[in-house]
Amino acid sequence: MKSMQQRFNSDDYYQVLSMLLLFAAVILLVGIGWRSPWPADEPRFAEVAREMVDSGQWFFPQRGGEFYPDKPPVFMWAIALFYGLTGSLKVAFLLPNALAGFLTLFLVYDLGSRLWNVRVGRNAALLLMLAPQFLIQSKNAQIDAMVMCWITLGCYGLLRHFMTGAHWRWYFAGWAFMGLGVITKGVGFLPLLMLIPIIGYALIQKDLFKGRLQWWCLAGPLAMLAVIACWLVPMVLIVQSQGTPELIQYQNNILFKQTGERYVNAWHHIKPWYYFLVSVVPVMWFPLPLLFIAHWQRVMAKVKAEPVIAILLIWVVLVLVFFSISPGKRGVYILPALPMLALALSAIITGADTKRWFEWGLTALLWLLGLVFTAAGVLALIHHPAIVKAMADYAADLTHMGYLLLTVGVIWFAILLTLRHSQAMVRMGVSLALTWVVMGTWGYSILEPMRTPQALMANAAKAIGPDGQLGLVKFKEQFILFSPVDITHFSYLAPLEQQERNAWQWMHEGDNRYILVGDHQKLSCFDFKNAKSMGVAHRDNWVILSKDNMLPTCAEPDRRYQYFTPTPGRWME
Repeated sequence: MKSMQQRFNSDDYYQVLSMLLLFAAVILLVGIGWRSPWPADEPRFAEVAREMVDSGQWFFPQRGGEFYPDKPPVFMWAIALFYGLTGSLKVAFLLPNALAGFLTLFLVYDLGSRLWNVRVGRNAALLLMLAPQFLIQSKNAQIDAMVMCWITLGCYGLLRHFMTGAHWRWYFAGWAFMGLGVITKGVGFLPLLMLIPIIGYALIQKDLFKGRLQWWCLAGPLAMLAVIACWLVPMVLIVQSQGTPELIQYQNNILFKQTGERYVNAWHHIKPWYYFLVSVVPVMWFPLPLLFIAHWQRVMAKVKAEPVIAILLIWVVLVLVFFSISPGKRGVYILPALPMLALALSAIITGADTKRWFEWGLTALLWLLGLVFTAAGVLALIHHPAIVKAMADYAADLTHMGYLLLTVGVIWFAILLTLRHSQAMVRMGVSLALTWVVMGTWGYSILEPMRTPQALMANAAKAIGPDGQLGLVKFKEQFILFSPVDITHFSYLAPLEQQERNAWQWMHEGDNRYILVGDHQKLSCFDFKNAKSMGVAHRDNWVILSKDNMLPTCAEPDRRYQYFTPTPGRWME
C-alpha cells in the first residue's frame, strides 16, 4: 500500500500514469457484461448496432428495420464493432464509452503534465473522476461520453499547438477530431470557441503565440470538413441516387431538424436559461464548483498571471453560454466542458493550502451521505411506502436493495473512520470508487429485472404461441431488443393514430396476429375488453390484443407502414 501511494505521489510521468489508469480501470470497467442495456437511450443504440451486425447494413442506422434519423452513426458503429468482435452485446454496448473515458482521463493528465507538471496532471484526472457526471456517462451507453472524448481531443490539439510550442500535426489533428465529433453528435465543433480567447490574447500580447498563429491556421477547417465528408458525401450521394421517401426523410431530418432546428426551436426538454447553473453544475460537477469558491482569490490571481488558465475557463463559460441560449436543455449537454474545467482547476489549486471550512464542510457532507444510504437501506428492508414508490421502476426485490444500501452506508462509514487523517477529497474518492464497484456488480444484478422488459416480452411470446406473430404499437425500442420472437411494427416515428390503423390492417390480412400495446393508450380501432395483461413496464400495463379485440371497421392509414425484425432477442442466448 505504501509503495502504491509513493508511486501515485511520484513526479515520474509513467509511474503516476500507470496508477491512474489502474484506478480508472477498477471504476470504469467493473460491471461490463453484468447488465443489459437500460433506458433511456441505451436500448436504442444497442438495437441499432445489433441490426447493423445482423443485417450487414451499417451506413444508415435502423431500429426495427426503420431508419433512425436522430443521430449520425459513429457511436452505433463503435458498439457494432465491439459486438462483431466479442459476440456479446452485453459487453459491446458499454465498451465504447469506457474507452472514451480512459482516453479523456489520459488527455487531461497529459495536458496538465505538459503545461505545468505531473502533479497538476494527476490532480486534474482525479478531479475529473470525482465529478459524478463524468463517471455516470463513462459507465453508461449514451452518446455524450464519446462526444466529450472527441471534443477533448479537439481542445488537446489546439492547446498542444498554441500553448506548448508550434505543433502543426496536432493542430490539424484537433480539427479532424472536431469533425469526428460533428458526425457523432453535431456539437463536435465546440473546441472552435477556444479560438475566441486565443485570438483575443494574441491581439493583447502580440508575442504570446509567435510562430503559431499563422495563415496556415485557416486551413484547419479543411481537416474538419474532410472528416465530415467521409460520412456526409456518401450519405447524400446514396440518398440522391435512390431517392426513396424514407431516405430523403432521413437525410432532411438528420441534416436540418436534428441540428439547427433542434438548437433554435427545440421541441422537448424545455428549460430556463439558468438551468445548467442552478440544476446541473452544482450537483453533477461537485465538488469542483465548491473548490472554485474555496480558492476564489487564487482563481483570480492565476487567471491574471497565466493566459492558459484564462483561456480554459473562458472556453468553459462559452460552452455553458452556447447551450444555455437554446431553449432545449439536458444535463448531459455540458459534459464536454468538464475535462477542461478539471484541468484549469487543478492548475489553480495544486500546491495551495486546503481551506479549513472546505474540509469540515465536505467531511460533514460525506457523513450525511453515509447516513442517507444507511437510512434508505433500513426503509427498504421495512418496505416503507416512500421507498416502494421511489424504487417502483428500479427494483422489485426491496429486501436485497435494502442490504445493498446498508452495505454502501457501512463502506462510507468505514472509509471515513479509517482515512480520518486524510484529506476529505481522498476519502470521497475512495468511497465513490468502492461504491461504483458494489453497484457495478451486486447493484446491477438487483436492478436488471426491473430495468428491462425481458420478462414482459417472454410473457407475450408465450401468450401468442409458437405460430403467433407479434406487432408493437406506441412502444419503446427496448421492446424490440428484448423480444424472443419476430417483431412487426408500424413506424416508430408515426403518430399513434397511424400506427393503430396500420396495425389493424396488418391483423386483418393474416391469421395468428397479435398486438402488444399499453392499456393507457386511446385506441379507435381496438377494444381493450378481455385483453390479456403481459406485465408492467415504464409504469404502464401492457396487454395483448387479438382479433377478438378488433372493431369491425377502421379508417385507412394515410400511408402504409410495416417493418419486420426477425427474432431480435437471440443476442441474449
